[in-house]
Amino acid sequence: MHVKTMEGLVGAGTNMNLLNTPLRVFKEARRRGDTATMERAMGYVSEFDGKVEEYKAETDEGMKEDAKDAKEKAELEREKAIQKREEEGEELETGTVENKKEAADTETDTKMVPDRREPVFYTKTGESSENRIGLSTSISVSV
Repeated sequence: MHVKTMEGLVGAGTNMNLLNTPLRVFKEARRRGDTATMERAMGYVSEFDGKVEEYKAETDEGMKEDAKDAKEKAELEREKAIQKREEEGEELETGTVENKKEAADTETDTKMVPDRREPVFYTKTGESSENRIGLSTSISVSV
């Protein structure tokens, strides 16, 4: 929060609270019929009201500066994010080319060496059993 905004809010709040005293005096003087005290109290009310307006203007100015600063900060963050995405895209692109080369190398290697693993069977308990050569599974379907 900008200093002007804080000062304006505090000043306006304080002067609004200070308005209560002369207003109370004005109401008491009106009940008694004391016009001189009423006029003096209204002078204080208008003085405090004027100060409230000054602080309100200062608060508005501070809020405009806050908005301007926030907009500039958001613009810088957005530019940084765009730059970061571009760098990541370049890294991804170069990484993809390297991955394609590596994939091509491994494909040729795997084609040259055939897979010699034998199938593994598991029991109901989840343990692996030895190869059961000669075991054949047949499925018969009748229509």
